[in-house]
Amino acid sequence: MVPNQLRLSAAARSHGGYDSDFSDEESGEKSVQKTQSKKEDVLLIKPFQKAKQGSVVHRQFAAEEWDREEARKRRFHLIAMDAYERHKKFVNDYILYYGGKIEDFRRSGANDKTDLDVIRENHRFLWNEDDEADMNWEKRLAKKYYDKLFKEYCIADLSRYKENKFGFRWRHEKEVISGKGQFSCGNKHCDEKEGLKSWEVNFGYVEHGEKRNALVKLRLCPECSYKLNFHHRRKEVKAHKRRGTAVPNSKEPKIKKTKLSCSAKKKSKKKTHKDQVSSEDSDNSDKDSDNSDAQDGPSDADFWKGPLQEADEKSREEEFDEYFQDLFL
Repeated sequence: MVPNQLRLSAAARSHGGYDSDFSDEESGEKSVQKTQSKKEDVLLIKPFQKAKQGSVVHRQFAAEEWDREEARKRRFHLIAMDAYERHKKFVNDYILYYGGKIEDFRRSGANDKTDLDVIRENHRFLWNEDDEADMNWEKRLAKKYYDKLFKEYCIADLSRYKENKFGFRWRHEKEVISGKGQFSCGNKHCDEKEGLKSWEVNFGYVEHGEKRNALVKLRLCPECSYKLNFHHRRKEVKAHKRRGTAVPNSKEPKIKKTKLSCSAKKKSKKKTHKDQVSSEDSDNSDKDSDNSDAQDGPSDADFWKGPLQEADEKSREEEFDEYFQDLFL
């Protein structure tokens, strides 16, 4: 039994007793091809190319590659979001990892200011040169708003007239277009259009810790005028009509009226009634003679006094100024 097993093992080693003359040549060609392929691979390897891992990579290397890939995906995801969405994501990640509440990250709006708040803080009823000395952007904004107001008539708040306290402000464009404060009552709670009167008020007020005065003008109805003058009467503004000068038909010099001197007046007081009657008769006769001379024509002495005075004709602009002056009062 043993010799037979030995024979079988020997036959297996010698491939069953079959042998080939080309076996050595084939093995030699394969080894040459492998060496050539290795040389070609070495030539084709780039300087920054990493060597191929023939076996399972190390755990640390795999973790680094995984982190690098995740960071690349996260970067693309953040780039796709806008600033607000990115901020929300960071806040949520912070709360998720470190804990806390979303209310802790909400911004307090207690110190927020709009343009209207800035104007209210820096507004002035009247601006002078001292106020415009040190100007920042807040004061410039308030000054720009002040320049857009119409400062001819005021709008009044008469709700506390019994305490002798009044509030005044200038009109804005919409009120000027609608006629509020000029063609209707200047009280902000009244729209009466009949029986309006113009009043001039010395407005005393405290502004930014400084006491000031301003002379303002407003138009009120009779009921609101009573409220304005509840404690003491204010000055009423009335239209002063200009007396028109009569234009003479002929270019004649103006005749000056003769006046009695002071001494003549004293003497006339001491005279009796008869003397007064006689003086009046003489004056009437003198006036009649003067009038007759004036009708005949100017005397020679009048020609040497100077050139003839011509009546000034009003231009169109002066007529408009007189019209608007009567209208705005």
